[in-house]
Amino acid sequence: MTTGTGRAAVEKILEKAAAEGRSSLTAPEGRAVCEAYDIPTPAERLATSPDEAVAQAQEIGLPVVLKIVSPDILHKTEAGGVLVGLRTAEQVADGYATILANAKAYNAEASIVGVQVQQMLTTGQEVIIGSVTDQTFGKIVAFGLGGVLVEVLKDVTFRLAPTSEAEALSMVDGIAAAEVLNGVRGSEGVDKKALAGIVNKLSQLVADFPQLAEVDLNPVLATAAGATAVDVRILVDPDAAKEPVRFTQEEILASMNRIMKPAAIAVIGASAEAGKIGNSVMKNLVNGGYAGEIYPINPKASEILDRKAYASISDVPGDVDVAVFAIPAKFVPAALEEVGKKGAAGAILIPSGFGETGNIELQDEVVAIARKHGVRILGPNIYGYYYTPENLSATFCTPYDVKGGVALSSQSGGIGMAILGFSRSAGMGVSSIVGVGNKADIDEDDLLTFFEQDDNTQLVAMHLEDLKDGRSFAETAKRVSAKKPVVVLKAGRTSQGAKAASSHTGALAGNDKVYDDILRQSGVIRAPGLNDMLEYARGIPLLPTPQGENVVIITGAGGSGVLLSDACVDNGLSLMEIPDDLDAAFREFIPPFGAAGNPVDITGGEPPSTYRNTIALGLSDERIHSLILGYWHTIVTPPMVFAELVADVVEEFRRKGIHKPVVASLSGDVEVEEASDHLYANGIVAYPYTTEKPVAVLGAKYRWARSAGLLG
Repeated sequence: MTTGTGRAAVEKILEKAAAEGRSSLTAPEGRAVCEAYDIPTPAERLATSPDEAVAQAQEIGLPVVLKIVSPDILHKTEAGGVLVGLRTAEQVADGYATILANAKAYNAEASIVGVQVQQMLTTGQEVIIGSVTDQTFGKIVAFGLGGVLVEVLKDVTFRLAPTSEAEALSMVDGIAAAEVLNGVRGSEGVDKKALAGIVNKLSQLVADFPQLAEVDLNPVLATAAGATAVDVRILVDPDAAKEPVRFTQEEILASMNRIMKPAAIAVIGASAEAGKIGNSVMKNLVNGGYAGEIYPINPKASEILDRKAYASISDVPGDVDVAVFAIPAKFVPAALEEVGKKGAAGAILIPSGFGETGNIELQDEVVAIARKHGVRILGPNIYGYYYTPENLSATFCTPYDVKGGVALSSQSGGIGMAILGFSRSAGMGVSSIVGVGNKADIDEDDLLTFFEQDDNTQLVAMHLEDLKDGRSFAETAKRVSAKKPVVVLKAGRTSQGAKAASSHTGALAGNDKVYDDILRQSGVIRAPGLNDMLEYARGIPLLPTPQGENVVIITGAGGSGVLLSDACVDNGLSLMEIPDDLDAAFREFIPPFGAAGNPVDITGGEPPSTYRNTIALGLSDERIHSLILGYWHTIVTPPMVFAELVADVVEEFRRKGIHKPVVASLSGDVEVEEASDHLYANGIVAYPYTTEKPVAVLGAKYRWARSAGLLG
């Protein structure tokens, strides 16, 4: 825990840098900042003459490192401002002169404070620990292997700052090359707790002082005895402390409850002419069964779809909760003023022609109007939204009325239509489908806050291209995912590259890697593709929460068993090591040429009773927590016979209070399609022609259960 004295010391250093108009700290200042937060650094001194450098080197103990100290030279190595391994007084004196000459040659105008004389550490594993101000997530910390390896491998992991001690340790253990830190080829492992301690302290430092735009501790040398930050680089920027406008949970819910459960809706630009967006919105509201008041707004009409039309929303006699805009973008500001004066909670901006076309000024104008009146904007540039518990289809697309517990959102209209089509085709019950478009105001954070307390929603799945306020989303998602699964499809997985040299934290913060780590930190299930997101959304709610990690594969085909085993590894599932007594129990039901172990291979020519008995054993044994079934089409056990017996035996155990996840992969002729549908209809996630999909859905369920702390 950092003391008040330590914080005061950092404040003093930053005040001095600000007074001098500097955007970076000198190396001695950086060391002092580290010292204030108990981050170990090598012994060092600041010399202003060759003789002083020699005296200090002898006091510290040779060999030493010399480094230029200048607020105008950030990349010391490039400037020839670093000399290592100086072992004699003569080398130190000559080195001092060399460094000054190199610095002047690099930047003749540079202000030279002096030369840093630093204890030379000769052993240890190099790692990088740093912090950067990410444009999406704000303050994040990074950990990875240092030196040349960080440039080549970019094996780095990220978390939101500040971290907990456990999160910091998970970073140290979370890089791909973590085994290097444990010691390889006879080398001694490093003190990982010491490394995690530095991560944790650095994360607290940047949380306490958000004006620290970037902090690099590179390299940090780690040994079995501890860890030391050898080089410190700190950039300062007052803008790095700025945070986006945020609403409280109470404010969000006050608006979102009115938007999702409105008593009255006005359609700005309602039309009686088929083919017009304003006509489609009206038809969907009326024909979709929405029971609240619907007010068409059109100054050129007296009646639309048997409802009295009004020239302006201000003419509507009653209150209005939501205004759906179906007018050209240029007319939105004036109409939004009237909507705001009416006291509406939400403005649903369907029209395009705002930020997505480069018209940022118009988008900012409507946001300012909305803020003035306390109106929340959904969009612009969206297809609208659905909320099935209220029979609400506030959209120009087709209505949707299959009610269920899945809430979906998309940043893209095209993806929204894919969501709609998949949901209808698969018969997936949804509570809501929402388009967020440009996210000028309402974003995924607002939606999560609503769905968190919505009893009609059991799972939330979101397609997004970016996050407007990633930190707020991450914090909200962490809270929500402890209760309900949150699935995210993040588009744009390629790295955005970086401006800084690749050994610096900012360059390592490739866009997707940051998203990947922080979404995982938040308990979010990340889907690799659109179909994966939709299948997770469909399948996860059907699967009971597993009570442990032991997964058993029962298959009628050896080839399927191998592929299913591979899929388990790919999805982080643990195949159970079958104990002798359970092995013997399985062998009671399978032919001598079959194979127990895991997978349990019953072979392809077995009758339905073999499937039934082995599945029943898997469900009855408390040591087994999940089952993966691999079916192979045979005339002895046809597809529908298999599907019906599996559904029957699983239901039998459900009646006994035994609920385990069961997924199935069916290989065979086209009859396996109907059989898979039958299994799915009975709460068993099943797919034809694939070993990957059922295991991926089970793996997604496991990832959520682990993050929510629900595994026994």
